Amino acid sequence: MTKKTPLIAEVDIEIPFHDVDAADIVWHGHYVKYIEIARCKLLDLIEYNYPQMKASGYLWPVIDIRIQYVRPAVFQQVIRVVATLIEWEHRLKIKYQILDVESGQRLTKGYSVQVAVEAETGEMLLASPDVLQKKFGVEGL
Repeated sequence: MTKKTPLIAEVDIEIPFHDVDAADIVWHGHYVKYIEIARCKLLDLIEYNYPQMKASGYLWPVIDIRIQYVRPAVFQQVIRVVATLIEWEHRLKIKYQILDVESGQRLTKGYSVQVAVEAETGEMLLASPDVLQKKFGVEGL
């Protein structure tokens, strides 16, 4: 990934019955689960998903998450969750779009922000650690 070519991952999900309410509409809290699935797929692309983060001595808690609901997703609808890494130098900022696979219509958009925290001390870093910088071919920022 470079600043000109963003890192993107996509995942298709069929809305299960246990995610909807009596009107067959997805409960708003499940969208966080859907974007987490896409975020993990995105992190797998750089081989720095949660197990690798922990092994490297860093935790990456979510400190901000925003979701804007445009149209509801419903039972048995197939959605595509697109995760795009848009910042990585000082934090991980990932934007999301949830689309209806059949029509391509946008249902939801949002973003999440994560920061590096040293696992041993609990100290939050003001820049991404070298282990992440190396994933992008940059060292010693």
